Order: sequence, then structure tokens, then C-alpha cells
Amino acid sequence: MNRDNLIIAVDGPAGSGKSTVANLLAEKLNGRKLDTGAIYRSFAWFMIQNDISLEGGNIDNLVESFDISFSDGKIFINDTDVTHSIRTPEISSAASKVAVRPEIRNALFSTQRKLASPGPTVCEGRDMGTVVFPDAPFKFFLTATPEKRAMRRFLELSERGDKTPFEDILRQQIERDKRDSERDIAPLRAAEDATVIDSSEMTAVQVVDFILDIISNH
Repeated sequence: MNRDNLIIAVDGPAGSGKSTVANLLAEKLNGRKLDTGAIYRSFAWFMIQNDISLEGGNIDNLVESFDISFSDGKIFINDTDVTHSIRTPEISSAASKVAVRPEIRNALFSTQRKLASPGPTVCEGRDMGTVVFPDAPFKFFLTATPEKRAMRRFLELSERGDKTPFEDILRQQIERDKRDSERDIAPLRAAEDATVIDSSEMTAVQVVDFILDIISNH
């Protein structure tokens, strides 16, 4: 397979380990990772900065001025480093509200596909295998128990000094899972031809090794 055309879709809910797995996988393949969840988080952050309603504000002019880029592990919007700003529970909730709006999803599809080329690219998100890259040769759906996922997020935020209680993170996560799974537009689900991986009792390295075995034996 031509490496330039190699797209690997990694979907799953928050805290399933897909970000860490996608990073390691891209490194192993000498490719790069496209964090599509970060694109929605960034757009939600951008809407808030511009005082535009997440659930009904007009985004026509905003899309034209939204310039997102990834460099050295950091995320920039119009040259502003938002790497940490978009990882708060508040922005997580905002991104979920933004993601249900079809006009926003349609506007950001082209951005995602453009950033994914050339490969090899590991595309991480919630609808990579079902909507954005339905023809990707490799699709994986990571999951884990709600408690395990919430604890991972809690530890991640704690390392940054965020004191959000575990109970709040678990509640927000369950609410987001429900919204993401029940939305009419690109709901969170595994593609029919995706390999589902429960990472509850697996390390990120074990998950990556499992995925690489599948790719190498294809």
C-alpha cells in the first residue's frame, strides 16, 4: 500500500486512550497524527472567544477566519497556542454541543481531510471511520469502562494543576457520551468494519502492538 494513502482511523469516547495510542502509532509508523477532536474543541473555543452562541450562533464569517495548525505537539489557532486551553472540561462540553451542528461539521470536514494528506496519518476522533474517512483501510474503535476513562482524564487534568473533582469529570463524561451517542449527525459508534478494542485493562503500548499486528498482517 502507498504510504501517502495510508489512513488509520482511531475512534472512541473520551478517556478511551485513543490520543495516547494515536500518538504512539503515528510515531511507530513514522507518520503523523490528526487529532480531529482537537479541531472541534478549537472551534468551540474560537466561538466562545468571539461571543458566538454554541448552539445557534451564525458561524459563516467565523469559519473563514478559523486557521488551525499543528506543530511540535502544539495546537495553534491563528498563531495563538491553545494546546492547554482546549483541554478543560468546559471546552469538552462545548465541543460536544458544537459537534451536533451539521453546518459546523460540514465546514470542518474539508479541514480534516486536507490536514490528513499525505499519509501515513493516524486520524483520531469520534467519526473518523464512519463519516470522515469511510474508505480508510484500517479502522479501530477504542473503548473502556466509564470509571476507567474518567480516572484517566482526572489524572491528566491533575498533572496540569486542574482540581476538578473525579465525580464531576465522571458525570460530565457520562453526559457527553450520551449526547455523542444519541446525536442525529455522525453519532459516536464503531464502524461496521472497525476492530473494537476494550482498553480497560490494557496499556497504550499493548493496544498499539495489537493494532500494528493487524496492519502488518493485512
